[in-house]
Amino acid sequence: MIRFFALASAALIAAPLAAQDHSAHGSKPEMDHCAMGHLPPEQCPPQDETKAEPEAMDHSGHDMTETPDEPTMDHSGHAMGADKSVPGAAPEDAVPARALEGPRHAADAIWGEAAMAPARRQLARENGGMTTGMVLIERLEARFPAEGGGTGYVWDAQGWYGGDINRFVLKTEGEGEFGGALEDAEIQALYSRAIGPFFDLQAGVRFDPEPDSRGHLVLGIQGLAPYMFHVDGALFLSDRGDLTARLEGEYDQRITQRLILQPRLEVEFSAQDIPERDIGAGITTIEPGLRLRYEFVPEFAPYVGVEYEAKLGETADIARAAGENPDGFKLIVGLRAWF
Repeated sequence: MIRFFALASAALIAAPLAAQDHSAHGSKPEMDHCAMGHLPPEQCPPQDETKAEPEAMDHSGHDMTETPDEPTMDHSGHAMGADKSVPGAAPEDAVPARALEGPRHAADAIWGEAAMAPARRQLARENGGMTTGMVLIERLEARFPAEGGGTGYVWDAQGWYGGDINRFVLKTEGEGEFGGALEDAEIQALYSRAIGPFFDLQAGVRFDPEPDSRGHLVLGIQGLAPYMFHVDGALFLSDRGDLTARLEGEYDQRITQRLILQPRLEVEFSAQDIPERDIGAGITTIEPGLRLRYEFVPEFAPYVGVEYEAKLGETADIARAAGENPDGFKLIVGLRAWF
């Protein structure tokens, strides 16, 4: 009995295994040893020179007739891109005429002029119309005469406040000797207006507290000449009828990003003798100089240099008659700063 149940169980287990169908299992493709060069050519069957062409697609069932109700697309109005290289063609930056058609302020028609006017003023202010200011100490230096004599000091500074076109400019400069009296000093208050991208026309008044109290009318020009020369020139008409002029020019030659060599030239003129100031008519003084400054930051740059100062013409004769040396070299230590 026990042997009967064992044989029956074995038959039931073996029946599903025998019923599995392996016909759908893919057989491993036969490897082509001739194509792989594993067999000599004489043992390989000849290759078919022609292969069957792929069966052409049958389009006979497709409807190739045009639909009469469907409109055809008109491409005549599409811009096909004008050839800018054709002689006589408009340049790339040419403004088409239709860009200037229409109302000047089209947004007024939607939002109203009362709402758009403040927006336009704000836009203009934020795009070049803002007011700002600056203080520049161009020269604050001590001078040591190379041929002996008393050491002196010089200051030359200016500040301005305003916009790109109109500004108020304040200038001051002077000199004296350490431990001595102030020799020359002046203050200028000017209205400055841009007359070009790089030059301002300046007009105003000047007051000299030393060597004698004197007022002047000022008309000048200041800006950046071609080849990056900084130019500052002015005519001065005093309250006593004296006409004088001053021309300054300087150039910043960068040796490195921080080390800058600056040649500078200042020339003064007088249209007449001014005996109370020991000035003769003509070119009165000339001051060529050379300064080497190091910009720790652009706003702070100490420098050293040398300058030759000479009185010329009748002014030199007046100096010699007074027992003074009309010319000489001076060593310079100074500071240039702005904020």
